[in-house]
Amino acid sequence: MNNKKLSYRDAGVDIDEANSFVESIKPLIRSTTRKGVVGGIGGFGGLFHLDREHYSNPLLVSTTDGVGTKLMIAREMNRHDTVGIDLVAMNVNDLVVQGAEPLFFLDYIATGKIRRETLVSVVKGIARGCAEAGCALTGGETAEMPGFYGNEEYDLAGFAVGVVEYDNIIDGSAVRAGDVIIGLASSGLHSNGFSLARKVLLEEGPEALAEHPKELEGSIGDELLTPTRIYVQSVLALIKNVAVNGIAHITGGGFYDNIPRVLHPSLRADINRESWPRQPIFDLIQQRGTIEDSEMYRVFNMGIGMILLVHREDVEEALDRLRSVGESAFVIGSIAKKKGNDEASVVIR
Repeated sequence: MNNKKLSYRDAGVDIDEANSFVESIKPLIRSTTRKGVVGGIGGFGGLFHLDREHYSNPLLVSTTDGVGTKLMIAREMNRHDTVGIDLVAMNVNDLVVQGAEPLFFLDYIATGKIRRETLVSVVKGIARGCAEAGCALTGGETAEMPGFYGNEEYDLAGFAVGVVEYDNIIDGSAVRAGDVIIGLASSGLHSNGFSLARKVLLEEGPEALAEHPKELEGSIGDELLTPTRIYVQSVLALIKNVAVNGIAHITGGGFYDNIPRVLHPSLRADINRESWPRQPIFDLIQQRGTIEDSEMYRVFNMGIGMILLVHREDVEEALDRLRSVGESAFVIGSIAKKKGNDEASVVIR
C-alpha cells in the first residue's frame, strides 16, 4: 500500500499557481473598466449596472464564440498576445451587427497546465480587444485540466453582453431591393477557416509557418496570426448618423451563409467579386489547395469582414464616414428581388 499523502498538485492542478496568475492579470482587467462596472475583481460574478435613465427601452444582446484552431498556430509559434484580440472580436462583432454597444466581456480559459507567462499574454490580448471595443472585462474562469489537455495546450471561449434600444435593433427587416452593399475590409483570415488553411499550408508540418512566400509581406505564420479586426466603434459611429438597414459579420460560413441571415427570403445579394482588393493569403490558399471559388467564399471572408446594407442615397455619406475613421470601405454589390423561390440568396459574379 502506498502511504504517501496525495495533494491536488500531485494530480496536476496547482491552486497556488492559479491564484498567482489571477493576481497577475488583475491590473489588465482593471484597465478595461468603464461606466457601469460595479465592485472589484474576485467575486463569484461580475457586476454591471445598466443605467436605465440613459435608455428608454433597453434590449440586452448576448454572444459567445471562440478562436478555434487558430490557437494551434499560436502554440506552434509560441506567440500568444493576439489570440485574445481574436476572442473579443469574434464576440463583439456579432453584437454590433444588431446595433448593440458592447458593455462587458468574460473569458474562459481551459488548459492542461497553467503557464503564467503564456496565459498573461493571452489576457493582455483580451484586455486590448476590450479596450478597442469599449467594453469592460468583468471576469472569467481559468480551468486547469491535466489529462484532458496537454501541458502546452489551452482553449478559449468568450462571452459578451451589449445593449441596444429596442426600437433601434438592426435585424435586416428594413432591407429592400435596391439597397447597396458596403463591404469593410478584413485584416486577413480573421478566425475562420483555419482547419482548411492549415491542411493546405502546413501539410508538410509546422515548420512551414516560417516560410515567406513572395506573395506575402511576412511569413505564413505571421499572416495567419494577424488578429481579427474589431469594427465596433466604426459601426456604432455610423449608425448614429446614417440609416443602416442590415449588417452581417462575415464569419464562419463566409458570404453564402452569413448574408442571408439579414435578408428576407424573397431577396438576394448580388456581389461583384472584383469590387475590392483581397489579401494575397486567400489566393495562396486557393492555388495551393486547388479550391473552387464557391468553397472559398463559403469558408473564408475573402477580404471583407463585415457588410452593411444602406439606401442608395446614403452610400456616399456612409463611405465618407467609414473612411474618416480608418475603415477601408467599398461598394461591393446590391440587393435585388429573387426571380424565383429557388434562386440563390447570394450570387457572386
